[in-house]
Amino acid sequence: MTKSTPALRTIEGIYKPPSLHWVGDGFRVAGYFSAIPNAVQKLDPFLLLDYHPPYHYTPTDRPRGVGVHPHRGFETVTFAFQGSVAHHDSTGAGGVIEPGDIQWMTAASGILHKEYHEAQWAKQGGVFHVAQLWVNLPRKHKMSPPRYQAITRAQIPVVPLPNDGGSVRVFAGTFGDVPGPAATHTPMNIYEMQLSAQAQLDLPIEARQNLSLLVMEGAIQLNGQTPAAKHDFVIFENDADAIAVQATEDARLFVLAGEPIGEPVVPYGPFVMNTHAEIRQAFADYSSGKFGHLAD
Repeated sequence: MTKSTPALRTIEGIYKPPSLHWVGDGFRVAGYFSAIPNAVQKLDPFLLLDYHPPYHYTPTDRPRGVGVHPHRGFETVTFAFQGSVAHHDSTGAGGVIEPGDIQWMTAASGILHKEYHEAQWAKQGGVFHVAQLWVNLPRKHKMSPPRYQAITRAQIPVVPLPNDGGSVRVFAGTFGDVPGPAATHTPMNIYEMQLSAQAQLDLPIEARQNLSLLVMEGAIQLNGQTPAAKHDFVIFENDADAIAVQATEDARLFVLAGEPIGEPVVPYGPFVMNTHAEIRQAFADYSSGKFGHLAD
């Protein structure tokens, strides 16, 4: 009896990066979801991806970044690939995200925070490469207390692929039977994949999870026929439980898969709630100081 070939997900679309723009004076990013029609519905529970491709910053004594600003109703997740990011928030949490680390901040009921290039790193300058992902919270968790997860490189498992095909860093969910360290409110799988040239991988992701990937480096072929190049963002349909990836050259991928929350999404600036009334309340609470206090 021959082994049947697993059904593969259809590719919904391959999207080129939008123009780079500055967030504050320290983050030169491509906001991928802005280039995708109905992105919030297609990629639920993910709300935004700001990708900062490698960029060299000159030395400075005044660290670049983003000053104090509020959030409510979702999570901001910062992945540091190169460079160091300093974070402080109104709960008293904070620290430095070094290369390979993750900062998973659950704003939930409301938080103030600021993000800068870490001071010593800024004095030396160098190549900076990060991504920030916004993850929605279900209605029942939007007004929970804020939470901060500082996840270090050493806490993130690295799974080798067969035949020297590369490796997978597991940030959230599981890869095979290896769990990632992030505590999430809804089911999701988030990976960074390094693939050697010509390596092939069948990646199982349940059809109920929305699946996308960013080609950070190199080039790949999907499902045996569709090429995707550096900085392409690929979205898949929910019509099967796997995709097939082959690296046509050494490649690095950022993979996002999550079970959709399926609730109304009302975003307004730094707040993401379920209704317009809740957005108005968020502004009122912020104005009255209910998000706490944080010095510039």
